[in-house]
Amino acid sequence: MAQPSSRQELIDYCKRKLGAPVLEINVADEQIEDLVDDAIQFFQERHFDGVYQTYMKYQITQDDIDRGRARGGNVGGVGIVTTTVNQTVGLTTSFKFEENSNYLPVPPSVIGVNKIFHFDGSNSITNNMFSVKYQLFLNDIYYWGSTELLTYAMVKTYLEDIDFLLTTQKQIRFNKRQDRLYLDIDWGSVSVGTYLIIDCFRTMDPSDYTRVWNDSFLKMYVTALIKKQWGQNLIKFQGVKLPGGVELNGRQIYDDAQREIDIIMEKMSNTYELPPLDMIGWSYAQSILFTRICRRTITCSEFNKWTTSYVRNWSLLYSQKVYYYKYNN
Repeated sequence: MAQPSSRQELIDYCKRKLGAPVLEINVADEQIEDLVDDAIQFFQERHFDGVYQTYMKYQITQDDIDRGRARGGNVGGVGIVTTTVNQTVGLTTSFKFEENSNYLPVPPSVIGVNKIFHFDGSNSITNNMFSVKYQLFLNDIYYWGSTELLTYAMVKTYLEDIDFLLTTQKQIRFNKRQDRLYLDIDWGSVSVGTYLIIDCFRTMDPSDYTRVWNDSFLKMYVTALIKKQWGQNLIKFQGVKLPGGVELNGRQIYDDAQREIDIIMEKMSNTYELPPLDMIGWSYAQSILFTRICRRTITCSEFNKWTTSYVRNWSLLYSQKVYYYKYNN
């Protein structure tokens, strides 16, 4: 089947690509299972179609607050983990380090956490009817067309800058190998029953989303891995002649598969992987853009291509384009 929808169908498809059933693929079933697992893991960790963005909701309990507010040195402190290092430094031979368990266990399918949204009403811009945003709409934009869109975009950008400076984001720590989301927050201000909204990325489980098995990258990658394993298995028979004078050339199969994998890896970095510019932050990307504008080292076509390829904040994109054309004309 050219469009596999299960694990076994993907394996059969890859074997046919390598010549089966005309040729015997000298790879054990256990080896193929390991290769498929490796390919799925690589697909989920690197390919943009291997994950999806979601918002998980968690309700705070009293046990979470007790663990978060635990202090070191207390006898029987809830969630306190003590690590002892034995080393002679002067007269001291033992050093004790304490750490509280201010984390939430997360599902293993979560491989990345962007942030948690404000949950304590600390947003000073859009918190209630007396906020700056509400007053802006009430007094300045009381009917459509009363102000220019550029003015509105610049005011909104300014308000967001104020909110960013005065309302700090909740500090979190996350490592996908731990399955823990550490919350470095003031647990004394958290109430039982409060909901946390977690902006995170979860892996696409092929058992739930069967179309993953038909992904073009995954099919190419699994085929190349099986081919490489096939060549590796035959390398030890290099030079052995079979009846009829046929000689196995496992080294050639292995080298061909390695070249195919190198091409696939390059294609992953250039095509299927998320661009790194989005990962270094909007402010840094914005500084690069404005530096090139002010130095007049970017053309109009380059500017449009750069912004449409990487910029995600369209309200700022509009004001930047206006600034660019006004500055260069």
